[in-house]
Amino acid sequence: MRELVHIQAGQCGNQIGAKFWEVISDEHGIDPTGTYHGDSDLQLERINVYFNEATGGRYVPRAILMDLEPGTMDSVRAGPFGQLFRPDNFVFGQTGAGNNWAKGHYTEGAELIDTWLQLVLFIFCSVAVLVPQTA
Repeated sequence: MRELVHIQAGQCGNQIGAKFWEVISDEHGIDPTGTYHGDSDLQLERINVYFNEATGGRYVPRAILMDLEPGTMDSVRAGPFGQLFRPDNFVFGQTGAGNNWAKGHYTEGAELIDTWLQLVLFIFCSVAVLVPQTA
């Protein structure tokens, strides 16, 4: 069975991603705390496509959330499904790039890239078969 790794980047990516996880969680019978409350064998059969099972039977998204400033991450965490994510899967800076590509690429982004790549590698190593896809 395939296992997807969901990568959300920037304000737009994280806002769309937050809504995506609300919908996917609902489709799989997962509540905002990560507990399964579904009623279908198919939901459990396919749950590992998007989620990892954590301790206590809790399900957490196989996702990486990143941004150059913390505001978007705070919004996701404060949202209805914000507690669903592992805290380690949030990677963010403190100041942002202020819509300046060079600042995002050469300074703010350059400081975060190693942390982000380590997280990507860690999650990719936990996936049984890595098949690249783009949306």
